[in-house]
Amino acid sequence: MDKLQKYRFSCTLTFGDIYGQVIAWLMVLLISLAAAMGLMGARQPLYALVSVGLVLVLSLPFLLFAFVTTLVNHIEFVAVEPQAETKAASAAPATQQPAQAV
Repeated sequence: MDKLQKYRFSCTLTFGDIYGQVIAWLMVLLISLAAAMGLMGARQPLYALVSVGLVLVLSLPFLLFAFVTTLVNHIEFVAVEPQAETKAASAAPATQQPAQAV
């Protein structure tokens, strides 16, 4: 209990994890734009603009919530053992290569 344990932060999020959410949000936007175009054709442009704005304003918080919860689900904290930490620290400079000009 006298020593604090160290942790390694790791994020495993990939684009494939949020791909479905992006597609669903784009479908909502396309449907709302189609409805707005229908209202524009019905000679009610104010209702068309209000409907698109309402869909955007109401759907963005849900999209943000979905992104944030997906990100939080893919964050990992792994305890690092002191022996593994010293091995990783001594091996790190050997695996790095210097930058070279092209």
